[in-house]
Amino acid sequence: MKTVKEEISNTIVIDKSEFINVIIPIDNKDNVRDVLDDVKSRWKDATHYCYAYIIGDYKKSTDDNEPGGTAGVPMMEVLNTFELTDVIAITIRYFGGIKLGAGGLVRAYRKSILDNININKDKIINVTDGYLVELETTYDKQKEIEYIFKRIVNKEYDQTVKYKLKLTKEEYDNYKDKFDFTIIDNIKVEINKDNE
Repeated sequence: MKTVKEEISNTIVIDKSEFINVIIPIDNKDNVRDVLDDVKSRWKDATHYCYAYIIGDYKKSTDDNEPGGTAGVPMMEVLNTFELTDVIAITIRYFGGIKLGAGGLVRAYRKSILDNININKDKIINVTDGYLVELETTYDKQKEIEYIFKRIVNKEYDQTVKYKLKLTKEEYDNYKDKFDFTIIDNIKVEINKDNE
């Protein structure tokens, strides 16, 4: 699986219509309305705000008054092709006065998201399912823990050392018998391409 670490965007112009594609990380479908409102406030008075999103197993797309199947569906196909998850792709269109027809719209919306992904491919990261965990341990175990686990979110010193760690499911399964983890949340964990 892949996602974006931060918002990426790109603009193309086809027959005087401007297509601005943004892909934004999102991990909860309850936040979709807020993200759309933010985009609409940044690109005011656009003709259409078409989008597709994938959050976990949940997928949705809309054509925002473009002819049915000409905007959201082609954008969703691109997200699926690139195995992107936990993202919303929005293409903002400013109509330039020339009608593109159904086939032209499909090509334009597909091109807007494809160009954005290809231009910003260095901002796309590999992720896998995992956990945010807490681990409390003694001071003498610090070196071992920090040697094994590289995704340390936080570390607090008191009578013991308390870690917050990001673990892949595989890491959790491999070490759950050795360490007493407390799962805080299910998350997507960034992994290196070399570790796939």
